[in-house]
Amino acid sequence: MKISSILVSQPDPGNTLSPFSEITSKYGIHIDYFPFFRIEPLSAKEFRAQKTAILDYTAIFFSAKSSIDAFFAVCEEMRVTVPETMKYFCTTENIALYLQKHIVYRKRKIFFGKGTVDSVMDTIGPKHKNENFLIASTDATKPEVIKAFTKAGLKFGHAVFSKTVYCDLKEIDLKKYQMVVFYSPSDVKSLIQNYPDFKQDKLLFATYGQSTAKALKDNGLKVEVEAPTPEAPSVSKALMLYLEKQK
Repeated sequence: MKISSILVSQPDPGNTLSPFSEITSKYGIHIDYFPFFRIEPLSAKEFRAQKTAILDYTAIFFSAKSSIDAFFAVCEEMRVTVPETMKYFCTTENIALYLQKHIVYRKRKIFFGKGTVDSVMDTIGPKHKNENFLIASTDATKPEVIKAFTKAGLKFGHAVFSKTVYCDLKEIDLKKYQMVVFYSPSDVKSLIQNYPDFKQDKLLFATYGQSTAKALKDNGLKVEVEAPTPEAPSVSKALMLYLEKQK
């Protein structure tokens, strides 16, 4: 099937150079962007229901930028002043640097791993083992995070600071596209929530991440293009290889 239009389940990058720009210029394929879900901070009322006292903790663990925004939004609404002594542990340097949006970046209180929870455990090590950690998460804390903190013998608690809100997809016509690109299982959940009786027919799906591909397959849908792979670390690269084979 000839592909002329692709829908990417991400916000429009605007003037920023998109990784899909080469696909548009090389193959003349039209690319549209529309987020299938968004992350919103919990309200103060929703957060209080968890009965978590933020100031009881001396260190915060973040694995996503959205969790950082949600944490400080909740603190602001609840009028909680985070002390300067608070330490922050993040899974990556990129996430750690994002803290600059909310606080003065000081190396003595901000630490990061190499992309995995285990690497953060290495960063914590003996030096910070006596901290009381708060794991800040979206919707629910991942079991592997709880397992890692428990195995390391750390004192910790966990709380949800944000929630996933599925977008209304009725304003987009999926029939206009030959392929849809998904980056998260939440994209798939949004599709099914909007269209409980969804039928794939000739529509093709490209996915990033094993969990995203699994979410599609669990709903009886076929994945045409998967990333990352050794040959294609990104969806755009995977699509380039796929389109070359379709010539």
